[in-house]
Amino acid sequence: MFQPLPRLMVAPNGARRTKADHPALPIRLGEVVETAVACDRAGAEGIHLHVRDTDAQHSLDVGLYREVVAAVEQAVPNFFVQVTSESAGRFGPDAQMKMIRDLRPKSVSLALRELMRAPNEVAGEFYKWARDEGICIHHILYSPDELRQFLDGVSDGLIPGTDHQLQLVLGSYAGTAPSRPQDIDAYQVLIDGRKGDLALDWMMCAFGSTETACLVETARRGGKMRVGFENSLWNADGSLAKNNAERVSEVVAALKAAGQTLSPEDK
Repeated sequence: MFQPLPRLMVAPNGARRTKADHPALPIRLGEVVETAVACDRAGAEGIHLHVRDTDAQHSLDVGLYREVVAAVEQAVPNFFVQVTSESAGRFGPDAQMKMIRDLRPKSVSLALRELMRAPNEVAGEFYKWARDEGICIHHILYSPDELRQFLDGVSDGLIPGTDHQLQLVLGSYAGTAPSRPQDIDAYQVLIDGRKGDLALDWMMCAFGSTETACLVETARRGGKMRVGFENSLWNADGSLAKNNAERVSEVVAALKAAGQTLSPEDK
């Protein structure tokens, strides 16, 4: 079994936002490490990392990833550290798979829709290689339809194993689809339908000022939560958050108010 996902993970920067979107968006190494430390103190239990090149553009550079992973692990030894293989319109599946093969991270997020741009036999071989190497893929699924496609891929043997980690998405980056707590229903029906044969460790992310409400509802249903500036810059009251640690703090406070506390066992 892979190391379980943390109950609350911070995604502090993402691939697209810049300092123009928020001056506290962490981009450089020192900023990312400082953010990890602050979010750990605020109650986060792990971090989802992106790296940027010298022009602050999204990168899959293995050297940059090794540097930031080592720095975060040294600064926050108890943190769950995950890297991303996101394409962000810059990289194809070959580059994404190469980064993972070269870096060999403990945990990496990978979108089903992005890897499946490769032929099925190529994607299937990569999924098998990653599992054999002990690399845990956190599968990003942007809709219930994509979750159905993923579950079909597991049933068909394209995606090996019976234990999987899922990153489920409510709404959209572009804001064309709202993030609403009730939309967890469609995901949960599919997850519950496979409890007999699969162990699915699932996490939710959401966008905008409803992020906190969506994550509290996720916790109530037994899911895990991803919070931070990659997905939302705003607090529940619509105000702009000061930094990522403030977003973590608000979610932790809302969880406590709802009787959903983060326990030491989840660290």
